Amino acid sequence: MKSIYFSILFCMCLCMSSLDAQNPLRPDALSFKVLFLDYQSPITGEYGNLGNYKNGFEVSYQRNLTDFLNVSVPLRAGVVNFDDEFKNDAIVSLGAQLQAQLWSAGRTFIPYVLSGGHAVYEREAGDVNFEIPVGVGFDVKMGKNAYFNLQLEYHFGLADNRNNLKHGIGFKYLIGKKTMEPEVPLEPIDFDGDGIPDEEDNCPEIAGLIELNGCPDTDGDGIADAQDACPDFAGTIELNGCPDTDGDGVSDNEDECPNLKGTVENNGCPVIDRDGDGVIDSEDECPDVPGTLATNGCPDADSDGVPDQSDLCPNEAGFRRFNGCPDRDGDGVHDGIDRCPGTIGPASNNGCPVVHQEVKELLDFAERAVQFDVGKATLKAESLPVLNQILDILNRHEEYGIAISGHTDNTGDTYNNLDLSERRAKACYDYLIGNGIAEDRLSYVGYGETRPIATNATSEGRTLNRRVEFEVKFK
Repeated sequence: MKSIYFSILFCMCLCMSSLDAQNPLRPDALSFKVLFLDYQSPITGEYGNLGNYKNGFEVSYQRNLTDFLNVSVPLRAGVVNFDDEFKNDAIVSLGAQLQAQLWSAGRTFIPYVLSGGHAVYEREAGDVNFEIPVGVGFDVKMGKNAYFNLQLEYHFGLADNRNNLKHGIGFKYLIGKKTMEPEVPLEPIDFDGDGIPDEEDNCPEIAGLIELNGCPDTDGDGIADAQDACPDFAGTIELNGCPDTDGDGVSDNEDECPNLKGTVENNGCPVIDRDGDGVIDSEDECPDVPGTLATNGCPDADSDGVPDQSDLCPNEAGFRRFNGCPDRDGDGVHDGIDRCPGTIGPASNNGCPVVHQEVKELLDFAERAVQFDVGKATLKAESLPVLNQILDILNRHEEYGIAISGHTDNTGDTYNNLDLSERRAKACYDYLIGNGIAEDRLSYVGYGETRPIATNATSEGRTLNRRVEFEVKFK
C-alpha cells in the first residue's frame, strides 16, 4: 500500500511541474503527502515502536493570509489500529489549520507551527470524532513553485482513547494567476521631478538644481548639501559651506567663540587672562584664581611649587616628592602621613620610633600594678615603685611622652565612675609632673566604664576593668 501512495504522489508532482511555466509564485498552494498514523503510542506510551504506525494520504489547499500566516484545509484518508477491537479501520478526516511561519514567504527554508481542528469519520465504528492538532513543519524550496514539505502533528481527541500522532511527508506546489510583465517606460525616468533624468541626476531621490546636477542647496550658498558641512547656513567655499560670523578665519561650527574675533591657534577665541596672573585662560588650569607660571596659573599659598589643589599640606612649604608636605623630623616620612612628625621614626612604624619591648612590658604591668584606695583617687604606697620605673623610662628616653587614661568597672553611678577615672588618671599625671617630667610630654583622660577589657559579670572581670593605662606618645 505504501508503494501505491508514493506512486500517486510522484505522478501528481510530475503533473504540477508541467504547470510551472504558467503559474508564477502566488500565495495559494496545493500539497500532497504520505501520512504515517499512530493511535496506539499515546495510549501505551511506547512512542519508539514504529510498528504502531499505519499509512494514509493527504491532499490540502493552502491560502496565504499574511506574510507569516496561512490557513490550510487538509483532506485525509488512511488505515489505523485503534485497539484490539478495531484494527485496520479506515478513516477519513477533514480539517482546518492555521500555520504561523517563523520566516516570511518566499525563502528557501520556512519553518512554521500549526493548530486547528479536524473531524474524523471512522468506518467500522460509524462515528465522527473531533480532534485538535498541534504541530510543527517546514518547507524547503526545490524549484520556482515547488517545495518539499515535512509536518509533525500531535492530535488531542475529544473522544476517549483517540489521542494520536499524524506525520506527513510530501510536496507543496504554489498556484495562481499569471502576472503581467511591467511595461518599459518610453521616456527617461525622473523620480524626484526636478527635470533631470535619474541616470544623469547625482541626487535622483531629492529634487535639486540643474547647476548642481540635480542636488539640493538648502542654504543657497552654491554648495550642494551633500558637500556642505553646514547645509542650513550660508557659508563660503573656503570653509566648506560654513559661515564665519566674527571673520576670524574659523568657521562657526568649529569656533569656540563664534561672536568674538580670535585666533586659529586659540580655536577662534581671543587671548584672555581673566585672573591677570600672566597665564592666558586657554592654558590656565585655574583661570578664575590668580596663580603662578610654575603651577600653570594655579595658586600656591606656601610657594613650594605644588599647586594648592594638589598640595596635601597647602599651608606648609614642602617637597614635590611628598605632594607638597614637609618632613620636619627628616625621617623620610612626610608630615602628611607621619604620626610622629616631630620625632624620627621608620616608615614601617608610620614615622614613629619603635617602642622597646621592655618598655611595653613595664607599661602593661603598670596597668595592673597601680592601685588606689577604694572609691578614691588616692595612690596606694605599692603603686609608687611602678610609677618610679615609668619616671626612669621618661628620663632615659626624652623622645617619649605618656598618655594616661583611667577606667572603672560598671559598679555605681556612671557619671561618678567617669569622674573617678579622670581623677585617678590625673593623680598619676600629677605624680610624674611633680617628679620633674615636663607637662608637654604628658596627657590624661578618664573614660569611666565605657571601655571594659573584661566582663563586669564577675569579680575577676571587674578587677581587670578597674585600671590606669599608660601609652607611649611622640611629638
